[in-house]
Amino acid sequence: MSIQTIGIIGAGIMGNGIAQVCAAAGFQTIMNDVAEAALERGMKTIGGSLERLVRKGAMTEADQATVMARIRTTTSAEDLAAADLVIEAATENEALKVKILQNVDRILRPGAIIATNTSSISITRLAAATGRADRFVGMHFFNPVPVMALVEVISGLQTSEETAQAVAELARRLGKTPIGVKNSAGFAVNRILCPMLNEAIFTLQEGIATAEEIDAGMKLGCNHPIGPLALCDMVGLDTLLAVMNVLYTTFNDPKYRPATLLQEMVDAGRYGRKSGRGFYNYAK
Repeated sequence: MSIQTIGIIGAGIMGNGIAQVCAAAGFQTIMNDVAEAALERGMKTIGGSLERLVRKGAMTEADQATVMARIRTTTSAEDLAAADLVIEAATENEALKVKILQNVDRILRPGAIIATNTSSISITRLAAATGRADRFVGMHFFNPVPVMALVEVISGLQTSEETAQAVAELARRLGKTPIGVKNSAGFAVNRILCPMLNEAIFTLQEGIATAEEIDAGMKLGCNHPIGPLALCDMVGLDTLLAVMNVLYTTFNDPKYRPATLLQEMVDAGRYGRKSGRGFYNYAK
């Protein structure tokens, strides 16, 4: 299964990161979003990321220009018809994802693969909404995409072994390390990580320690490179809440209930870095 052109749906923090690594690995890349402004922000983010590599001596200016030239942006989903594989990286909302996936399923040629970057939603259920369930797979990248080495390749009940192997090989071509994961709420990493982040929010909520003290404690006491509350801000509190709700609903276990403070923060529009304020203030 030859993959030459990759489509990305969504130009946000995950989408533009995925587009960057695809273009840097030599793939023709089509980044699609409903809003032209989002595409412009996405390209600006990619340009800034590549510029930092140039300043570090990890990339030449000529290479930077080549990578940028491989990325085509479009607000028309029809332009994804040229893709051999499309990675959906829209907001963590199942109804929205189903709508997007059904539309792209209609557009793509029969042999093309659809992958979703969902953090927690059932691959089996999303696949069933399309007409190519055997060529549907989870391809879960981690933030920040250009830096993080892992990709979870999640097979739904209907995903063919050929599809899973093709996507794992693609991940390796992108310079990532794939791990195979069975379809289950939260998959492997978020099943472990998100309850830990949620517990850090409970710790703050109960006044046991300040945000700074919690993060310092985990960095110094557990050798974590970033504190859990700072990581929440990086991931996005809205995304974390969505994952916790999936875990709580799926397993019906109170250990997965989202912290009240997490819900309050999301209700207030304090999503973290993306909104300028979360547990820390980034609007400076």
